[in-house]
Parts: sequence; structure tokens; C-alpha cells
Amino acid sequence: MKFTPRILFWIIIVLTVMSILIDLPKTINIAYESPKIPLINKKISINKEITGFNSGFFLKPFNIKKDFIFRRGLDLEGGTSITLKADMKDVASDQKKNALESAKDVIERRVNFFGVSEPVVQTSTVNGEYRILVEMPGVSDVDQAVKLIGTTAQLTFWEDIGTQSAKLSSPSAQLPIGITSLFENPKKTDLTGSDLQQTTVSFDQKTAKPQVQLTFSDNGSKKFAEITKRNVGKIVAIALDNQIIEAPRVNEPIIGGNAVITGGFTTEQAKALSIQLNAGALPVSLSVLSQHAIGPTLGIDSLQKSLFAGIMGFVIIVVFMIVLYGRFGLLASIALLLYTLFVLAIFKIIPVTLTLAGIAGFILSIGMAVDANILIFERLKEEQRLGRPIDIAIELGFSRAWSSIRDSNISSLITSGILYKFGTGSVKGFALTLAIGVLVSMFSAIVVTRTFLRLIYGKGIRV
Repeated sequence: MKFTPRILFWIIIVLTVMSILIDLPKTINIAYESPKIPLINKKISINKEITGFNSGFFLKPFNIKKDFIFRRGLDLEGGTSITLKADMKDVASDQKKNALESAKDVIERRVNFFGVSEPVVQTSTVNGEYRILVEMPGVSDVDQAVKLIGTTAQLTFWEDIGTQSAKLSSPSAQLPIGITSLFENPKKTDLTGSDLQQTTVSFDQKTAKPQVQLTFSDNGSKKFAEITKRNVGKIVAIALDNQIIEAPRVNEPIIGGNAVITGGFTTEQAKALSIQLNAGALPVSLSVLSQHAIGPTLGIDSLQKSLFAGIMGFVIIVVFMIVLYGRFGLLASIALLLYTLFVLAIFKIIPVTLTLAGIAGFILSIGMAVDANILIFERLKEEQRLGRPIDIAIELGFSRAWSSIRDSNISSLITSGILYKFGTGSVKGFALTLAIGVLVSMFSAIVVTRTFLRLIYGKGIRV
């Protein structure tokens, strides 16, 4: 479907308005103190917080709520960074990767349950060592953070042994979260994660729905057979880290050390449950390799310097384009401003966790966004030197510069993809923001700048 320049212009206007609304902060702080006024010998002080546009949306029928905010990383927000080493000496070589992912999943759940905003948990292998990097913005107590994530997962199985009037077999303080809504008198069985050999995701042959297959050790098989025998028609709850993760009903006694959990979940949910269960089946001892706290003052100072560098870079680019290409350069600068608004809006929508490296990638992409315009304008100037009319020169300039623009941006995207795939932490942030910037810069140059030129080329503009 082809759009006329006028339709494209209105599409650009709509996108710009939407981006501005998304980019606006929720609150604006105004602080001002004037010098002493001679006549009244007083100062005028203003310290006010103005509530701005609350960008976001809420779809009540679907219970979906989305707030558009800039997510700041550890180096901007301040917090705690911990590097953990996983002890794999008692884990089979073919299970080490799964064990590391299981430990990572447990740590993520613990940190989220702790209430940390936007934590980052990543795994890596360095010189044969299996490591987990945990970044927790806003957490300043390193000792508390280490205590939070430093223990291995505990998998337990629970059954109901009595009525509401009976005395609880276990103190309520020791009960898993959510179990009181299932059982009147819950009791922990002697079956634990150490009795579970492994779990896998399979599919029911009758319904083709995903399910989780449990395989117990010899001793665990005997325990599980006894538990299912006395709980036919009842629920046996599975708890991980003192929180109920599944509560299947026993249809018949299970003998042989294999069981299946079916809960009407999706394939991804089945995989997630399998990872959680494997965390109990494959406990990994964790030791702290390094730990340090980053103060928010350092983050704010770095952010201010990065923003200043970005603004200065933007101004220099605008001046350069206007001096070199005149009114065409002015149009390209307007397109660059819109590009900045679009990218910042995308950062909020996804959302992208902004770190210093990510901001560097964004600033770099601003400079790269002008590359396409320079190629186009140089081609356009060549066509004008050959005596072609301005409207034809514009079309030829864009069409003949397109192959160079396409190839250069694809090479940048490939590099970003490689960095994101194999990099960790801040390298991934840099690659992501750079890739988003490259994609939006192509739209800015090919669509926005071209639309502006097509709308006004009939006025005889010359470069």
C-alpha cells in the first residue's frame, strides 16, 4: 500500500504527538530562589512539584496496566552488584547448564519476592567457572542481599491429614505461602527435592497438552508411592522455597518412581515449572566472588554528564548539517529531533533498562542517524549538478543512496546482534539501544526526511 506525502506527513504528526506524551515525565520539580529584592529586602522562593501527563494505559476488561517510565540500571539508580560462583563438583557434566539455569531462576524469584525493582540476573561461564551475576537497583545493604540469594532451593511435598478442628501439624509460621487455602491441616512429607532425580517436559498423548514428568530416585520412589497411596482423590502440594508452585490431585497410587503434573498450562509454563523443580533436584552451592555497592550520587552525576554530552552532540550535529546543507540540513535536523523523540518513546514502551553503556549506544546512534541524510544529500547535489530538476533530483538522490544506507545499517544491526547474543550486562544494553537507534534512524531518513522534502520541493529550494 502506497501512502501519499500528505498522508505520511499526518502519520508522522500523530507519531510525534504520541511520542511527546509518552516522553513527558509524570512529575516536574520546580525549585527557584531569587536574589534579595531591594525594596522589601526579601527573597522569593519557589519549590513546587507539578503533576504532568501520566503516560500509560489500562485496559480494564483484560486487567492490563502499563506505565511508561524510564527504567534505570544499577549504575544510574544505585544499588548492589554480586557475582556468585556455583559449585558444580557434585553435578553431572550434562546437567551443569540446567543446574545453573535452575539456580538463576530461584535467585530471580527470591529477588522479585524481596521487592527489588527491575533486578538483573545473568549467567556466564568464565575459565570453566559457572557464575551468576546479580544486580539489584535500590538495594544498599550488601549483607542483606547476600543473605537473600545465598542459599540453595528447598523443594518439599505437603499433604492434608485432618480437619479444621484438628490442631495444625506444623506451626503456621513454617507453612508455605498459599497452603492454608488448600489444606485444613497441612503436614510436610518426608519426600524432598533430594529424592527427585530430574524433571522433563512432555506432552499428553491423548490431549497433546504439555505436562511435567517427574523421575524420583529409588528411595524417593518408595516415599512417593506411600504418599500417593494414602492420598488417592486428594491433593498433594509441591512447595519451592516455602511457596506453593503446584497442587496436583492424586488419581491413583503411583508406583515406579515416575509422576506427571498436568495443570492446563502452556509449553512455556511447563518449562518454567520444570526448571523450578530441577532447582530442588539439583541444588547448587553458591559462594560470593565479589560484591560491591554503588551509590545513587555516582549514578546521578554520571547521568547528568551523559545527558550533557548527548545534548552537546545533538547541537553540534544540527549546526554542522545546517552549515553544510542549508535548508535541507534544517529539515534533516527536524527529522533528527523527531528521531530522538521516537527512540525515547520506544525505550519507555519496551521498556529498555538504561545504563551508562546504553545511553552511550543511544548517543552514538544519533550521530549514525545523520549518516543516511548525508548520503542522500550528497547524491542529491550530484543530480542537481547534472542539471536535473529539484523534484527528480530528490527522488534519484534517495533511490541511489538507498543501497548504501541499507548495507551500512544491516552491518550495524549484525554487529549489535552479535554483541547482544554473546555479551553480558552493560554490553547487551549498549547493543540493544544501538540496534533500536539504527532501525529508527532508517525510518527517520527514508520516511520523515523524504516526506518533508516531497511536500516542499516545488518551491525551488536549492542546496
